[in-house]
Amino acid sequence: MVRIPSTQALRALESFARHGTVWQTADELHLTRSAVSHQLRLLERDLGFRLMNRVGTRAELTPQGRAYAEDVRRALSAIAGSAARNAGREAAGALTVSCAPGFAAGLLCNWIGRFAEALPDVSLTIVTPRHLGEVSNPDVDLFITYGTGELPDMQVDHVLDVVSTPVCSPTMVNRLGGMPDPVDVLRLGLLHLSNYEDWTGWLRQMGIDEARAATGVVFSDMHLVYSATLAGQGIAMGDVILCAEAMNDGLLVRPFEQTIRSPRSYYLAVPITKARSPTVVAFRSWILEELRAEGI
Repeated sequence: MVRIPSTQALRALESFARHGTVWQTADELHLTRSAVSHQLRLLERDLGFRLMNRVGTRAELTPQGRAYAEDVRRALSAIAGSAARNAGREAAGALTVSCAPGFAAGLLCNWIGRFAEALPDVSLTIVTPRHLGEVSNPDVDLFITYGTGELPDMQVDHVLDVVSTPVCSPTMVNRLGGMPDPVDVLRLGLLHLSNYEDWTGWLRQMGIDEARAATGVVFSDMHLVYSATLAGQGIAMGDVILCAEAMNDGLLVRPFEQTIRSPRSYYLAVPITKARSPTVVAFRSWILEELRAEGI
């Protein structure tokens, strides 16, 4: 029987294939950069073929390395999926999940069929919070929330960073005859979620007077921001992951490549008192695996 490489080395390769850098891989796996490099070198030795090439000061996967990393991704996904399914066999009953609207519409609602397949005995209810970042609803078993992650008395998992860029409908760009300069976003009407923070940061990065961000319409819900954007009512700062489908379908365009990283992220938060519930454990395992399998 061919010797199976170490699971740690395989996870390092799979993570590197997604991120493309050693430092991001090290950050995800909670290892040092040298430890990640060592794992990849040992994996090459065990396999007997080259996984990496040096290109200037950075490393990239060889064609063989990319193909092997994809096989590893599928294998790790199958292992994790089996764990979720077997955990789910003990999970039955009602589960209420509070999910931030943008995350629910952009990701979670696309996976509901797979949830029903993995956890057929769990009766799932999805609600949205009364306000963004709210985690106090006593009727909720698990929260997918947007914030800083500082949530006392909760088990917290970081699930998604938010990287944003200006997005608008194609008709808005056509109306201006193109957008050759970043300052032109001000001509379209700025659309905001909750406050002026995202646009303030983007204008500052572009060298534009950040005080000019305090114009336009402020919405309390990301659904409303995107609805107004799709309807050609202005230009918004859109999450590049949650807007990906609309951009791929041509419903939204990103006139500029420049992005900003929000100081807030999406977190999965479970009250400590509910952390051992079989339904909660099964859902947590399931959604973290879905995120990993999607390369998010």
